[in-house]
Amino acid sequence: MRYILAAAATAFLVTTPAFAEDPLLNDAVSFTGQIFHLDSGVPGLVIAAVRDGESAVFGFGETAKGSGREPDAQTQIGVGSITKSFTGLSLAHAVASGRAALTDPAGPHVGIVETLPQRDGQQIRLIDLATHASGLPRELAPVEGVENYADASFAANLAGDPLLFTPGSGIHYSNVGFDLLAMALSDISGMPYADLLQETILDPIGLTATSYERPTGDNVMMGYDWNGVEMDPGEAIPNRFGASALHTTANDMVKYLQWNLDRFDAAEAETRAISHAGWVVRDGLDPVSGMDESGHMDAMGLGWVIMMPEGDRPLIIQKAGGTNGVFSYIAFAPTRGVGVFISINQFNFSAATAMAQTANRLIATLAPR
Repeated sequence: MRYILAAAATAFLVTTPAFAEDPLLNDAVSFTGQIFHLDSGVPGLVIAAVRDGESAVFGFGETAKGSGREPDAQTQIGVGSITKSFTGLSLAHAVASGRAALTDPAGPHVGIVETLPQRDGQQIRLIDLATHASGLPRELAPVEGVENYADASFAANLAGDPLLFTPGSGIHYSNVGFDLLAMALSDISGMPYADLLQETILDPIGLTATSYERPTGDNVMMGYDWNGVEMDPGEAIPNRFGASALHTTANDMVKYLQWNLDRFDAAEAETRAISHAGWVVRDGLDPVSGMDESGHMDAMGLGWVIMMPEGDRPLIIQKAGGTNGVFSYIAFAPTRGVGVFISINQFNFSAATAMAQTANRLIATLAPR
């Protein structure tokens, strides 16, 4: 009976919002979430934060309009481009394990085409894909008679001279680049990218609710477009696994934040350091495009946006994501042991910008300089 009770207690803790023993953390997170939900008018909101190993998760509103179900720590959320931080982490793991180098040319590993485009004799490297420095466009252009994101769609878009600038000389936000990075990592590892991510990242960190599978059940964050109309996420497309296809929960994002903040843990310390390092600094780049919606980008990690300290706000590493009517944002201050995850379920662009600002201010509150 003792073991049954212990198991039941553990299950209860896992399936309900985490309330930290740190009263300030609870109060700051719940107040911030409540005020932002009221101010933004979005149908639903989930906010989570960690500080010094403690965590708190709160939900407000509804997972879907009229459902009466408040989002919680186990609500399934499509996090869009936060997926890129996982793809960058997969590259960091490959580098730390000696299977790849950041400066390796990406072309030989992208089997979808024979060669990747070049400019001025400069090849696209793995690090260029992971830092939006490849020169590739943001999205694939439609190709008549070809399904978007099919192999032929990528091949047609990569033909000729599609590069916007010489690889490594500038930064332009590119979903195409991260999809190609996942393809390259699949070739390097010799396994499907989804299996690689599961084996090297999700399982070791313990992210049991994070996957590419479309979530089912009644505890799923329904997304709405700018007119308040439901958006159907559809089934995941493997060729998009690098840029924007993961679903997760606030509970798993708490684990992800805690793993990223555990700077002195020997396990995967090199992978973490490679992932977080500022590999491409903004100064001198031309152009810099599509990087500042959630805060001024000062440097790029592998998929992560790095913002230097400003005012009472510490250094922050962050990533935003938007997909199928859901906007999400994850950010952490690596030297302060503080991180925040927040998600809303409507494509309200002003609210998405304010959401990132709110999260950054919360970090400053919990970790003042």
